[in-house]
Amino acid sequence: MNILQDRLEKLKADFPEIFTEDRIDIEKFKATFTDNINFDNERYVLNWAGKSDAFKVLQIQTTATLKPQPEESVNFDTTENIFIEGENLEVLKVLQKSYYGKIKCIIIDPPYNTGNDSFIYPDSFKENKADYEKRIGDKDEEGYLLKEGMFRKNSKDSGHYHSNWLSMMYPRLFLAKNLLHEDGVIFVHIDDNEVHNLRMIMNEIFGEENFIEQIIWKNKYGAGAKTVGFISIHEYIIAFSRKPITNIEGQLSESEVAKHNKKDEKYDVRGGYRTQPVQTRSLGNRPNLVYPIHYKGKEIWPDKQWVWSKDRMELAIKNNEVEFTERKGEYSIRAKQYLRDENGEIRKGKPLSIFEGPYTQEGTAEIRELFNEDVFAFPKPSTLTRQLLRLFVNENYSTDYFILDFFAGSATTAQAVFELNKVDNGNRKFILIQLPEPCEENSEAYKAGYKTITDISKERIRRIIKKIETEQAEEKKKKEGQLDFGEKAESKPLDLGFKAFKLSPSNFKIWRGSEINEENLVQQLDAFTNPVREGSEQENMLFELMLKAGYLLTDKVEKIENFYSIKSGELLIAIESINQATVDKMIASQPKKVIALDILFKDNDQLKTNTVLQMKDAGVDFKTI
Repeated sequence: MNILQDRLEKLKADFPEIFTEDRIDIEKFKATFTDNINFDNERYVLNWAGKSDAFKVLQIQTTATLKPQPEESVNFDTTENIFIEGENLEVLKVLQKSYYGKIKCIIIDPPYNTGNDSFIYPDSFKENKADYEKRIGDKDEEGYLLKEGMFRKNSKDSGHYHSNWLSMMYPRLFLAKNLLHEDGVIFVHIDDNEVHNLRMIMNEIFGEENFIEQIIWKNKYGAGAKTVGFISIHEYIIAFSRKPITNIEGQLSESEVAKHNKKDEKYDVRGGYRTQPVQTRSLGNRPNLVYPIHYKGKEIWPDKQWVWSKDRMELAIKNNEVEFTERKGEYSIRAKQYLRDENGEIRKGKPLSIFEGPYTQEGTAEIRELFNEDVFAFPKPSTLTRQLLRLFVNENYSTDYFILDFFAGSATTAQAVFELNKVDNGNRKFILIQLPEPCEENSEAYKAGYKTITDISKERIRRIIKKIETEQAEEKKKKEGQLDFGEKAESKPLDLGFKAFKLSPSNFKIWRGSEINEENLVQQLDAFTNPVREGSEQENMLFELMLKAGYLLTDKVEKIENFYSIKSGELLIAIESINQATVDKMIASQPKKVIALDILFKDNDQLKTNTVLQMKDAGVDFKTI
């Protein structure tokens, strides 16, 4: 056993970003684990102006939280779908502890860097409280995020045109990788402007060995913007995995399923079928594949040879697995390809690296159908996202997993998840993140009353929920009065809802020991003795403490007298009051962890001391804040 190589492989599995051509890159190592960041030496590596700053971004911890918005949600108390309004870099940091390694699929459609994009990229890494609050949510007098200071147009005339885009993407992809499950996959939409750079930074972050495919998506029928000598009718979808994938299979795309539209006596088990040729010009010269097929007094010969042996062909004819057709007195033969196998399972297969559609016009049509006007330009078709999600087929295939989209746009991913769950009774859950970017005042969206992109996103989710609810009601009405030919398994109710959250400053004062001076000493001591910010609400503090304790935003929450029970009593949180009776009841429920506001023990040191000792004796992890 090569001990050194074994240790290197283990290190590479967790930190592929510090390796260059299978060797540890000392400068990358320093950049990842220290503040001594430098990329001077020439070697095979992707470098750009500002890369050091992009690494510094990753080292800055967040103190932000997510503020629940029940009034903007649908079925807030029961749904497992999440929509977060806020700057995605900060939100990804907030989610690191609770959702680390829990996301099965990430699908993002980031800015393509066409020269007309406005996006946020690292600029300054030393900020005061006012700058911080402006960065995560500066608002105008009506409560809408200001665009000035948050976005910068990345013009191609800029000397750091590619560097700005790379500095924007690198930390976000790095944090996203942390959230991926071990068998998780990420799909990134991109075009020719940055596809080469995207491949390079994803190789660095995810590791070259985890590259799956650079899918070519034909997104136009045959016309498009002219490039040098060509008409561009495609984009790309870059696919990487968290760990190497030895085999990937996919369900047939919806367009492929639709092609299986013929029926025979096997339809109830094997579904519809399509036909395919049973003769070939490949396979070399195989004399045993050249023979006549006798049918209705005629001999059918192949142009060169059949794909099956004579015995296999006779068995297929006997089992009615081929189809004969007549044209001008001559017969031809094609094989039947059924939608399902003998056990009734939909066929699986290797996906093709070229997607022929769906086309961009379909995305526009979806928005127009829901809103009756064009409130969002160039949305991706939800059927394209559904096609990507259908690739999740292997021996452990499940439709119960999290999907993350942190460039949510018009919420295409939400529509895809709802509709695909409706088709296969799945339990996929989405987490969408979108910056409340202002709509231009002359846009159709602004005129229709949508001031920010997130207004459009949330309204689209509400409308698709209503659309599906209407469809389900109509389907139920059609079934009423129909004859029942036996018991059928009940379909699980769809999760038609979403919890809305907004990125916000912490509900607790931040102790800044390094900034203490004579002027702010009293203020810092106040943060130490009473950490709760003035005006903080119980529900907001509850979700912040859940996140900081590593629990999901959708874990079950119950109010028990004067404390909260999270995930069936696994975590207990006391926010409003505490006494000996409360402590006794908490310990009796045998939680793993208890969190209480320290201010609740004010003027009662005896109760706090007894609580600490009792929790310790009961084996409960007890913390105060």
